[in-house]
Amino acid sequence: MDEKRTELDRLGEFGLIDHLTSKFTTKQASTTLGIGDDAAVIRISDTESMLVSTDFLIEGVHFNLMYMPLKHLGFKAVAVNVSDICAMNGKPEQITVSMAVSSKFPVEALEELYEGIQIACEAYGVDLVGGDTTASYSGLTLSITAIGRAETEKIAYRSGAKENDLLIASGDLGGAYVGLQVLEREKQVFQANPNIQPDLDGHDYIVQRQLKPEARVDIIEYLKELDVVPTSMIDISDGLASEVLHICKASKVGCRLYDEKIPIDGKTSMTAIEFNLDPATCALNGGEDYELLFTISQSDWDKIKGNPHMTPIGHITDAADGAYFVDKNGSAIELRAQGWDHFEQ
Repeated sequence: MDEKRTELDRLGEFGLIDHLTSKFTTKQASTTLGIGDDAAVIRISDTESMLVSTDFLIEGVHFNLMYMPLKHLGFKAVAVNVSDICAMNGKPEQITVSMAVSSKFPVEALEELYEGIQIACEAYGVDLVGGDTTASYSGLTLSITAIGRAETEKIAYRSGAKENDLLIASGDLGGAYVGLQVLEREKQVFQANPNIQPDLDGHDYIVQRQLKPEARVDIIEYLKELDVVPTSMIDISDGLASEVLHICKASKVGCRLYDEKIPIDGKTSMTAIEFNLDPATCALNGGEDYELLFTISQSDWDKIKGNPHMTPIGHITDAADGAYFVDKNGSAIELRAQGWDHFEQ
């Protein structure tokens, strides 16, 4: 008798998490939120909560050491986890680093990796407080846990967006994905002829967006200074469309996202077109920008409208109105997530 077999790609990353954890219940009174947001929320006093988030970076899946320097990898590993704490409107404080490494790496290579980790710790003001190291049969795997803190009443969940809220994005989008296209092109050229040196001239910004993304701790500081508490928030790791839909699903709302409002750097646009890619599609589905996407009440608009780091890109609607992308011609297209999924083949 054949046993039932369900392939991982049928569920996808988030469907798999929901499936595997559906029978778990929280038992501790201090567990405010377990699974389902950018970080878990654990109450530590009447007014403060601890935030905890963990991510993997796996060689051959999340990074390619042919063009990812180990120092950059160390920095990025910390930044992407710090970003999850920021996405809860929190302040990162500590990290742990766990690593599985094969014998192909000498000590000097790991020193370079940890130099990048140290630079990130200094940049974000976080302490390395522990972790684990073990052997691997192949390649390098990193797992970082980030720990932060927030005022309980000011934590921004994915589930707080309300009808008529404004949808805001930090920074600019699509650069990391387009930077990856440049790196992949130069890798293929090198593999075809190792005597040809990579040509990255003029692509510094977008390549850095891929190799050394910055967690937007500054946005959290700006919001605090402006006395604005987002009604919902998430970081943009899997593409703008995916993250907008996460907020819509968690908040039980719809949205209108406007093509002409999406912030895209000029170099990102020009390079995308060189690759016959639509810049807006790169922003919607590319991922790894690690900018922040959040909603605010319309009453807070006057507080942030002069800030060059924050761009209004749409608004929240009733759930019955659906989630739509409005193109430059004014046509409304149902918003779909076509970004990164760990289990797609």
